[in-house]
Amino acid sequence: MTTSSNDHNTDNVVDFFTGKSYSERLNQRFIRIAPELDGLEMIYSNESHPDKLFSIKLLCWGLRENGEVVGLVPWLDSIVACTEIQDPLNGRWEGYYDSGVDEIFFEAPLHKALELETAAEYYRYDCDSEKDIIQEIPDTIGTHGVLSKDGFKTLTLKEVVSWRLYHNGKISGMLIDDEKVADTPVLPGDDCLYPADQHGDFRYFFQHHIANKIKAKDPEALAAISMLVDS
Repeated sequence: MTTSSNDHNTDNVVDFFTGKSYSERLNQRFIRIAPELDGLEMIYSNESHPDKLFSIKLLCWGLRENGEVVGLVPWLDSIVACTEIQDPLNGRWEGYYDSGVDEIFFEAPLHKALELETAAEYYRYDCDSEKDIIQEIPDTIGTHGVLSKDGFKTLTLKEVVSWRLYHNGKISGMLIDDEKVADTPVLPGDDCLYPADQHGDFRYFFQHHIANKIKAKDPEALAAISMLVDS
């Protein structure tokens, strides 16, 4: 038997961990994502370098249930809205950046908002489970997952092939299970893919330039990892 949500005031139900009401949490969930294909970036700062700004490429734009559109980036061990980034150095979002015109802006581009809203209106799904897959988009920024089982004494880096959006609003980075590869290249939706956070050794996501530095055992990159371990 199912119970109509109208029978209860969900505003009175509060998530123990986030402090947000159940209805607020539902309104924050992502219902549609669109890849960022024009090289737009996120600008952020941190306490260690108060006079500097840093940038990383946006993975995609996400439409929330409440209509808000935000940029998304792989950040530490998950994908997060740019406006909500947090890290051990108190990283803080400073805006979006278009290097083509050297411009910082703070709202999603109109064409991306329209794309997401139109797609969400067109693609309406009847889902039986929160784990039903709504979308899967390719990773276009060279994200890697870092695996380690011994406190970062040894590392394994695996390319993220795609990002999968579920009915509950969760977005997972998908890695390749090498033992299950039947055809190459491995594409989004392949049966050999699995969510990074389901691997017991998964630790963090890094974009390709950091991943390449880690592969080359760059001292600065390894020092940054040490800082994450210590935190």
